[in-house]
Order: sequence, then structure tokens, then C-alpha cells
Amino acid sequence: MTNEIRSTFQGHPFHLVSPSPWPILTCVSLLTLTSTGVAFMHNFQGAVNILHLAFIALTTTMAFWFRDVISEGTFLGNHTLAVQKGLNMGIVLFIVSEALFFVAVFWAYFHSALSPTVELGAQWPPMGIEAINAFELPLLNTVLLLASGITITYAHHSIIQGNRGGALYGAVFTLVLAGVFTLFQGVEYAVSSFTISDGTFGSVFYFGTGFHGFHVIIGTIFLGVGFWRLLAYHLTENHHLGLEGGILYWHFVDIVWLVLYLSVYYWGS
Repeated sequence: MTNEIRSTFQGHPFHLVSPSPWPILTCVSLLTLTSTGVAFMHNFQGAVNILHLAFIALTTTMAFWFRDVISEGTFLGNHTLAVQKGLNMGIVLFIVSEALFFVAVFWAYFHSALSPTVELGAQWPPMGIEAINAFELPLLNTVLLLASGITITYAHHSIIQGNRGGALYGAVFTLVLAGVFTLFQGVEYAVSSFTISDGTFGSVFYFGTGFHGFHVIIGTIFLGVGFWRLLAYHLTENHHLGLEGGILYWHFVDIVWLVLYLSVYYWGS
């Protein structure tokens, strides 16, 4: 819907979404992904092939859906101030839901860590588990992630001030630091002396740090799209909602890592 059509027929600033095939296709892809995922875990023959196809379908439909949203906000002018407020509220609620997810992770961790049972040897870490030294690779990863928070904040302030070069440089440095963090997280898993199968400690450690790593990858993609939109001149100093949402998400990832580092790596070892 163009600005002229909206001003002619619409007496409010809200966006009336046009019919789109992407929501229903995304739902079908998600249902197929979860169903075949369960089937794969139960060793159903051929489930892994459908799982790969479902993942490709989900990625494709989401990419087309996000493309349409970018077009609505950047070229069609549908993201008015009222619409931006609603989108901001959606981002905040999404981050709150992610925070509650990690509350459940930490609940599971401290449930066993604060009062280890006899089966765990009445100690934490349990007997036979050699925890990762918090002052080696985890400390380096902490510095990298906090540094990425500084660079993306610099990018945010730069775009608000109309400094496109500063925003681009800040985003690039953030993406590089995020990539190095993810690489070192993989190295940490490769050299660790325990696995996810090693009892409660292994389960909660890899569940917490693994899902955080997954969120880092999602946040990196989020910021990568924002960087591409900066390059394409989609964002201005007063209309950069997509990048701002990615920045908020990245700060959330930083905070979760600090809690993980202090509780799991430092106190838990």
C-alpha cells in the first residue's frame, strides 16, 4: 500500500498488512521441522532427509517474509511512528520471553549446584568431572563479547548522529568479534574433558552455553542484515528499527553471557 493510497482511504497511522503466503508456509515448515526432529531422534528411517528439507523451507520462507517487511518499511512507507512503537514492543516482549527461557536454564543449574545429591558425590562439580578453567578461554570470550557490545553501541550512536562511516565500522568490528567468539566456543567444546552425556553437570553446562551460542549466531545474522541494510542506504538516523532491534538483542546476549560466566564458569568450577 503506497503513501497516496493510505492517505486516501485510511484515517489512522497503522499498517494494514496485505495478504501474504509466508506466515502459513512458515508455520507448516516449523511443524514439519519439529515433527521430523522428533522422528529423527527416535531413529525413524528417512527422517533426516525430511528434516533437512524442512530446515531449508523454513529458512527460505523466513527470508522472503523478512524481505517483504523490509520493503514495507523502507520503500512503501508503511512503518509509521505508531507502527514502529508496536514493533518495538514486539522486540521487547520477544527478548523478555528469551530471558525467561534462560531463567529456566539457570534454575536447572542451581537446583543441582546449590545442593548436590549423593548421586553427584555431594559436591559440585560432581566427582570425575574436571570443570573448564574460568580464567582461560572463557575469560577471553568474555572480553570479546563485551568488546562487541562496545563496538555495536558505537555503531548505534553513530547512526543516530548521522555518521554513516562510524556505524559501518562499528557493525563490521562487532561481526568480526562475534565470529571469533563463536569460533573459540567451538574450540572450547572440542578440548573439553566432558560431554553432554556426563550427568547433570554436562547436561546443564552444554544446554546453557550451547543455547547461548545459538543465540549469538542468531544475533550475528540479525546484525549482519542490519549491516547490509546500512550499506544499501536503507537506514537513517530517525528510522533504523531493524538495526536497533538487533542491537537490543545483542546487549541481551551480552548480559546472559556475563551471568553464565560468573555462575557456571567461575562459581561453578
